[in-house]
Amino acid sequence: MRDAFTVAELNRYVSALLEADSQLNPVLVKGELSGVKAYPSGHIYFTLKDSDAAVSCVLFRGYAGRLRFRPENGLKVIVTAKATLYDRDGRFQLLVMDMTADGLGALYLAFEQLKRRLEAEGLFDPAHKRPLPLLPRAIGVVTSPAGAVIRDIIQVLGRRFPNFRLQLIPVPVQGEGAAAAIAAAIRRFNTLGSVDVLIVGRGGGSLEDLWPFNEESVARAVYASRIPVISAVGHETDFTICDFAADVRAPTPSAAAELAMPVRAEQETRISQLKDQLARALNRRLDQQKLRLDHLRQHRVFRQPLEQVDRRRQDIDRLTDALQRAMGGRADRAGHRLSVLCGKLDALSPLKVLARGYGVVRAVPSGRALLSTALVQRDDLVDVTLSDGTLRCAVQQITDRRISGDEPDKPSE
Repeated sequence: MRDAFTVAELNRYVSALLEADSQLNPVLVKGELSGVKAYPSGHIYFTLKDSDAAVSCVLFRGYAGRLRFRPENGLKVIVTAKATLYDRDGRFQLLVMDMTADGLGALYLAFEQLKRRLEAEGLFDPAHKRPLPLLPRAIGVVTSPAGAVIRDIIQVLGRRFPNFRLQLIPVPVQGEGAAAAIAAAIRRFNTLGSVDVLIVGRGGGSLEDLWPFNEESVARAVYASRIPVISAVGHETDFTICDFAADVRAPTPSAAAELAMPVRAEQETRISQLKDQLARALNRRLDQQKLRLDHLRQHRVFRQPLEQVDRRRQDIDRLTDALQRAMGGRADRAGHRLSVLCGKLDALSPLKVLARGYGVVRAVPSGRALLSTALVQRDDLVDVTLSDGTLRCAVQQITDRRISGDEPDKPSE
């Protein structure tokens, strides 16, 4: 009997047995995705389960990058994998190399997933969509130079507007690198700024053939375009992510050309009709103004202009008389009021008081009015103002008057 295994040796041995089993490498397993978790490394870990059991799975970055759709919880899938044992903890797991949708095509699933995600971001919002120019100076086309699409567009434009201008940036419309080339061409047209509208498209084909127009890079380039974009991919029944992101969807490339450029003959007819309408409107306006002018000519102010001047002069004379009367009345009232006030002022005049035998006594030399005997002393000089002049007097005697009676005090020394 051999020596005992270490745990690590046992796990490696079992892992080697599993990997050597042709029934398990590779093996197809179907089930439902659960616990899907993507790491910054690019690896994706998940559990594949059915109603009775579950198995751990890992999808390394190299294989994950090849998937058309994103693994999501609840998806029913079929995986191509290798059965192995994770040495570190002895856990049985599947190393997944490929994954397809069970009962639903992988491309269709990828289409629906991307459509939901971009719609949630607002890339299909109608409010963002711009109207097409009525008469573009030049039309830009992003398509293959070898297909029937560019010939159909040129034929339709030539029939509708013979002197049209068209610029083509040729791109592959299917296969590896097609989506990147289409997105780069849209950005290039926006950098050049030489066209007023873009047609992006190709002819019909399978979902696989049309897939570059379902890539996220193309949708974002269409959404970011400052130039209005017409998406014309496939036939009328074909829908792509590019159609939803574009400003206008055309059922075919030929229809896109019709949307991009009006018929010249129709525009010329329309312009002629507008010119006629404008001429008729101007003539009507001119006739109306002529009638108005004739009416004004018949007005009295133009027939007898001096009479109107005389009438205005008469109005001025009348207003002048009224003004003078008003001013005279106001002056009389003001004069009467002034006389009344002068009478009142005269009655209060100090001169009137002096004329009745009173006088005003002022100190010398300050000229201050003396209102009390306490303000002077014996031998002080005072001026006594009477109604007809002033007396300079010397104080010989001061007699005080009691407030409560008429008996005089003793003379002051």
